[in-house]
Amino acid sequence: MSGDVYILDSVRTPRGKASPRGGLAGLPARALVEHVPAALVARTGVDPARVDDVVLGCAGQVDEQGANPARTAVLTLGWPDSVPGQMINRFCASGIDAVASAAALVRAGQADLVIAGGVESSSRVPMFADRGPLWTDAAVIERVGGVHMGIAADVVATEEGYDRAELDAYGAHTQERAARAWAQGRFADAVAALPGGLAHDEHVRPGTRVEELAKLEPAFAELGASGQDALALRHLPHLREVRHLHTRGTSPSVADGACVLLLGTLGWAERLGLSPVARVVSSASAGVDPVRMLTAGQRAVGKALARAGIGPGDVDVVEFAEAFAALCLKIRRELGFGDDRFNVNGGTIAMGHAFGATGAILTGACANELARSGGRFGVAAVSGAAGLGTAVVLERMP
Repeated sequence: MSGDVYILDSVRTPRGKASPRGGLAGLPARALVEHVPAALVARTGVDPARVDDVVLGCAGQVDEQGANPARTAVLTLGWPDSVPGQMINRFCASGIDAVASAAALVRAGQADLVIAGGVESSSRVPMFADRGPLWTDAAVIERVGGVHMGIAADVVATEEGYDRAELDAYGAHTQERAARAWAQGRFADAVAALPGGLAHDEHVRPGTRVEELAKLEPAFAELGASGQDALALRHLPHLREVRHLHTRGTSPSVADGACVLLLGTLGWAERLGLSPVARVVSSASAGVDPVRMLTAGQRAVGKALARAGIGPGDVDVVEFAEAFAALCLKIRRELGFGDDRFNVNGGTIAMGHAFGATGAILTGACANELARSGGRFGVAAVSGAAGLGTAVVLERMP
């Protein structure tokens, strides 16, 4: 179909703990960026000279992740100099935005084959390392309500009336699902382990029990007491307090990782002898109040579904970045996503959140789960800092 764009394949690294002792911490981001496109080319047999662009997302584009890692990877891999590369930064939504932007290039006829995805080595380039005014300028922070993501999550939990037990139950459930998915080999085709290195998502904790999570201390109470709660309440005067309910067991685990997808036209899929996994139907980005920043992914889902001409009831697979448990409970309740289709293989609370890579990982996972389950429509979405979010709607290919 003219103007349509397809996911032809995807590959990702395992996700390592963002720690000096993490399984990927010894590797610079460049090594992660090089590994996944090389694995993708090896899997698909595509000639790199045929790639029209490489589009990658990354939230911390400084130091080892600076100077356009997408173009750097093209050069260090020894691909033809004619292959360009570009970077995108929409904070945690960077990777899914890279996929959406690449799809737009193909749909518009400006490219035939594009490699898109993202990378983040939080072990080596920590969160907020770019020292931007949104993190460091007191006047900007006060003016826009620039609270920490954990405070924003507790704000949503407070407004929505969730209790600690509900959040802990979700945290244990996503761990259980991730452990089962790994045990059943559901990620085997998607993950390309680095030689001699990590071969699985390092954060997964099989056997996690609600009773264990209930013993954890709130993760953001001290941060709230340092002035963050007061800032949130100044911007949301209807709230009397911020209830600190999220713990490290119900928060996304910070991770290192990378992922890329190959997107192209049906004609190029046929030339390469590849069977498209899914069609990219639509995408949308959204913005919300920074104090409630993590609701942006849900708003983007609504926009993307409307653009696709379908409703929440038509969606068979939902891959929603677990930017804290409260946001997952909220979207499930308001859009009616049942347990049978929402993060059925676990999510970022269990497997890790590699900021710039997460959206690409979720998009590939959505396409793969549609193929496994036989569903028709899927949606992947991510919320990010400053009230940003992006969603992509996919349709399984017969």
